[in-house]
Amino acid sequence: MSEDVSVRRIGANEAVACVDALADVLIDCVEGGASVGYMLPLAREKALGFWRGVAEGVARNERALLIAENRAGEILGTVQLIFAQPDNQPHRADVGKMLVCRKARRRGIAQRLMAAVEDTARDEGRSVLVLDTVTGGAAEGLYEKAGWQRVGVVPKYALMPDGEFCATTVYYRHL
Repeated sequence: MSEDVSVRRIGANEAVACVDALADVLIDCVEGGASVGYMLPLAREKALGFWRGVAEGVARNERALLIAENRAGEILGTVQLIFAQPDNQPHRADVGKMLVCRKARRRGIAQRLMAAVEDTARDEGRSVLVLDTVTGGAAEGLYEKAGWQRVGVVPKYALMPDGEFCATTVYYRHL
């Protein structure tokens, strides 16, 4: 695990200030083949627009945004906790856009982001978390090792950035 990387929750103003760096992480992940909602090529303006929307959601307290950064302040990874749920699910949140740039992988950053997002959920009174990930991807092992329970697989759920279909595996975790 990398000690030179810290993980923290950022507020709306800082999220706005980090839009460019977060766009870099998103573009890097999509270019690396991550199925995270975008197709190749991912235009920078589209990535920037996504993160501006996230910052607005943080300002409305609809989501929490966590970042992993090195000592130089470079953002290496990020994850979100989405609080905006139906009225009958005030105890639940979705985990979204778990991203670690390719150059920083295999250093324990994703594990630290997941631990931090779970701590944030507890702090916010959320006891059930849900996420989905590409079936057969490396993230499945990460989530299962962290105690997440597999619900099942949805075939042809989305497209990979190159246009190929991929299945998604749904997970939940009770805190």
